[in-house]
Amino acid sequence: MQRFAVTYRIFAADLAEARARAEGIALEQTVEVPLDVVPPGYIADQIVGQIEEIGPEGAGRFRATISYSPDGAGHEFTQFLNVIFGNSSIQKGLKVIAIDPGADMLARHPGPRFGIAGIRDRAGRARGGLIAPVLKPQGLDADALARIAYLCAKAGADVVKEDHGITDQSMAPFRERVEKVSAAVQRANAETGGRALYFPSLAGRPQDLEANIHFAKQAGADGLLVMPGLLGFGVVNRIARDNSLDLPVMTHPSFFGPYVLSEDTGFSHGMMFGTLQRLAGSDISVFPNVGGRFGFTPDECRAIADACRDPSGPGKPMLPSPGGGMSVARAADMVEMYGDDVVYLLGGSLLRLGEQIGEGIAAMRAAIDASAR
Repeated sequence: MQRFAVTYRIFAADLAEARARAEGIALEQTVEVPLDVVPPGYIADQIVGQIEEIGPEGAGRFRATISYSPDGAGHEFTQFLNVIFGNSSIQKGLKVIAIDPGADMLARHPGPRFGIAGIRDRAGRARGGLIAPVLKPQGLDADALARIAYLCAKAGADVVKEDHGITDQSMAPFRERVEKVSAAVQRANAETGGRALYFPSLAGRPQDLEANIHFAKQAGADGLLVMPGLLGFGVVNRIARDNSLDLPVMTHPSFFGPYVLSEDTGFSHGMMFGTLQRLAGSDISVFPNVGGRFGFTPDECRAIADACRDPSGPGKPMLPSPGGGMSVARAADMVEMYGDDVVYLLGGSLLRLGEQIGEGIAAMRAAIDASAR
């Protein structure tokens, strides 16, 4: 059985301290007992994490790669995450920067069901960036949201995505909204011959989620927007692995800020919004765009896009989806930065246009295509 490996950035005064911390991580992430009470044999030899490599990365920073047994990770995606960075995530001066799942864990969690090629096929967009207008703002009723969706789909949107803040509020209850928006997008597609995909924001109490997933499928949704920071990565994995659903998943970064914003704790940007989303089974990963209101740097955004699309990454390459500050004026710069395999989120800049929202989508399409490499 092939072990999987996690690379940690350890902040320490010297190599001796870094090694001591790595030895502590190897125990903490598995048996969670002192080394002298670890049972000999199978547990000591296989279950306890093993330091495969450790060395300096920079002043006060070290890289340590620790391997773990798939036996300890089990078959649940949540336990896989627990071994990667469970209790150790509570410690300061420790950041996850790489994961090599190995053949056995990748067989259990094969990544995106659709990936870039599958989403392109369903959307009918063989090349070029995909355009995804966002249904908002919170407070509109289901009919108003369906009207916006219809205008977007008729204008040639590739993905019509609900805002993550629209869940199951009384203004636009989940089931009423999904039925009406699905019908609106299907009507627009029938009129134009287009293949716009509708991704409702999955909502509901824990006991309602399973039924709502199936309801969305039956109502005609083409995929689901999931917030793993709130609903859990296990929900993403559950949808991605269900052959009967056959639904793509788009993941949203809500609640994930604290996991990446600290320099010396949490996950690197590429790990959180690229590698982890792929491992869970997401096909499209939304993240804050450079130049928007969230302050991600160009290097951080490139790292996310690279992690999403790296052909050597876990499972099929997925689509990065930058959002925030997107406009026609920035289209050329965005194409230069992200290339063709990307989903561009459009929100406030489109909503200003009201009933002429289609003109904004057409302008964005023209700007993206004109800038294509």
